[in-house]
Amino acid sequence: MIEKKVVYFEKPGRENTGACLKVVKGAVNEGSCRHVVVASTTGSSGLLFSEALKDNGLNLVVVTHSAGFKGPNTFEMPGETADRIRANGARIFTGTILTHSIETALSSKFSGAYPAMIIAQALRRFGEGAKVCCEIVMMAADAGLIPEGEEVLAVAGTGYGSDTVLSVRSATSKRFLELKVLEIFAKPRG
Repeated sequence: MIEKKVVYFEKPGRENTGACLKVVKGAVNEGSCRHVVVASTTGSSGLLFSEALKDNGLNLVVVTHSAGFKGPNTFEMPGETADRIRANGARIFTGTILTHSIETALSSKFSGAYPAMIIAQALRRFGEGAKVCCEIVMMAADAGLIPEGEEVLAVAGTGYGSDTVLSVRSATSKRFLELKVLEIFAKPRG
């Protein structure tokens, strides 16, 4: 039997980012994870985590929204922020969100429910951040930025900032059913 502390936030949101960083630092110091994947839309969370973890010898991957997510020809993370994240030794991945792709276009056009959308809604029962944690681990594995089958710390949030930290056994999206949430370190209750 293993007993560990779990941090529950009263509300989701960016005000929990500092506490999530503290949780990640604690888990990294325990030595169980060498890979950290952080969701970051504008780069604020990615920059914060990359600065705080830059000298730990970690494989830190910052995952952004796909280009065009907020409209045609848009990219939400400024180039200067991306450069600073990379200067801290982190890698950035920008790609299609696995549960928000072609199916979203089909759903809005034909009013249907599709498997990836059903999976996204099921994962949201644990919170928006938990859904995103699972997505970003698969996205980073799909890109070859983290190995498959290893324990990865995943950090994501609801809207902006971070409010969820999970330990996930990584898998590519092709092997989605092998992805496992191993531990919940922090998440909002509401």
